[in-house]
Amino acid sequence: MTFTTSLKHAIPKLREALSCPLTRQICLYHSYEYSQPAPFSTSESAILSSAITHVPNYGFTPTALKLGARDAGYLDVSTNLLPRGVFDLVNYHLVTQRLALKDTVQFPAEGDLKPGEALEVGVKVRALVLSRLRANGLIINRWQEALAIMAQPSYMSSSIAELARLADEIWFLAGDTSVDTSWYTKRASLSAIYSATEVFMTQDQSTNFADTEKFLDARLEDSLKAESFLAGLGDWADYTGHSFVNLLRSKGMRI
Repeated sequence: MTFTTSLKHAIPKLREALSCPLTRQICLYHSYEYSQPAPFSTSESAILSSAITHVPNYGFTPTALKLGARDAGYLDVSTNLLPRGVFDLVNYHLVTQRLALKDTVQFPAEGDLKPGEALEVGVKVRALVLSRLRANGLIINRWQEALAIMAQPSYMSSSIAELARLADEIWFLAGDTSVDTSWYTKRASLSAIYSATEVFMTQDQSTNFADTEKFLDARLEDSLKAESFLAGLGDWADYTGHSFVNLLRSKGMRI
C-alpha cells in the first residue's frame, strides 16, 4: 500500500468524526464562560514560540527546535520535552493560529450595522478562512515540509483531528447555529475546501496570494456539490502523500 493510498484511507476518519452522535461531540462545542486549559505547558510554549521564528530559515527541523530552546534560555537537550519532535512544532502553529482567529478577525456588532444590513455567515466564513491561510504567509516556503510531516502515519490522526477543530472553530465564529445534519456536512466540506486551498497556496506566486483568494472563492462557490468535497480531499491526499515520499527520499531512503 502506498503512502498516498494509506492517506486516502485515513480521510474517512474525518467524516466519521463529524458524523458521530451529538453526545460524542462534546469536545467540539464552545464555551467562553469557563476557562480552558492551556494547550501547551509553559516550557513547551517558550521553546515552540521561539522555534517557530526560525522556521523560515531552517524549516520544520530539529535545528529550529534547538535554536528555539536556546532563545528561550533552555539547553538543547530540553527539546526532549517534545516527544513528537518536529510534529510538535507543526502542531503548535496549527493550534495557536486556530485559537488566534477569535481575536484577529472581528466582525461589527449588530448594533453597529445600518438598518437592514447584516453580514451573512458565508461572508464571515470566507473572511476567517482567508485570515487563517494568511497566517501561513511567513512560513509558506516551508509549509510543504509541514504537510509532509502531517502525512506521516504516526501523525495522521492528530492532523485530521486538528483540521476538524479548525473547521468547527470557523463555523462557530461565523455565527452558524445549525443543529441539524448540516452541522456535520458544513464542517466536512469546509475541511476539504481549506485543505485544497492550503495546498494551492504553497505554489502560489501571485502578489499577496491573490490567486489563492480566487481559488478559495471558486471552491466556496462549488461547496454544495458533493464531487467538490471528494475532489478536495483527494487532492490533499495525493499532494501530502507524495510530499511525504519525497521527504523520505531526500533523507536517503530507497522508496
